[in-house]
Amino acid sequence: MTALHSTTHPSAPAIGAGSGWSRRLALGAIAGPVLFTAGWLLLGFISPGYTISGTWISPYSPITQPISGLGLGETGPYMNAVFIISGLLLLAGVVGVVRSLPAGGRPPVRWASAVLLAFTPIGLVVIGLFDLEKPAMHLLGAMMILATPVLSFLITGLRLRGLPGWRRFGTALVGASPLTLLLFVVYTRSFDQTAVAAGHGVAGLTQRILFVELLTWFVAMGVLARRATR
Repeated sequence: MTALHSTTHPSAPAIGAGSGWSRRLALGAIAGPVLFTAGWLLLGFISPGYTISGTWISPYSPITQPISGLGLGETGPYMNAVFIISGLLLLAGVVGVVRSLPAGGRPPVRWASAVLLAFTPIGLVVIGLFDLEKPAMHLLGAMMILATPVLSFLITGLRLRGLPGWRRFGTALVGASPLTLLLFVVYTRSFDQTAVAAGHGVAGLTQRILFVELLTWFVAMGVLARRATR
């Protein structure tokens, strides 16, 4: 009689009992960025302007004005809700992605990758709770969203390069780190408060390019995590 035994493809990550939950959670890494992008696109078209520190800024232009400007004025309640809901969805997505990854790598690297990736969605929630009228907390949230991916993409990419089925994406994510840094520097150099208040400059455009670039990588992680847990 021939003994029956199960076999596992050497390059396929093991799927645990929680893979169904991981796949559902990973959907947040797709839904969060899509909701956020749709929110600022739609509200940017209908915003009549906003008041900050007693100064009325109008018309609202996505070229000159930051996305956070939509968190004030008539669009404020809606955009701030979009910030918070998108952040919570993306945070769930990060949890799903982390749970979907096969075991491998040193524990400190795994923990560092997970924590750093979570900074971006937490930053979205912080900005939703503290608008431009609370500059200290708002700036903290902005740095969590826009600056930490420089490090989180690098650490996560290096880890993924050592995991079966994730090597190619890990290499791409490592390359996304300097790209994100470059776009972040371009945005910060283009931002001038006086120019923004006067409706001049391109800070709104450079910020949106940075947002789209870094959130696209989260979407890609969500898509790959869902494929890995089928």
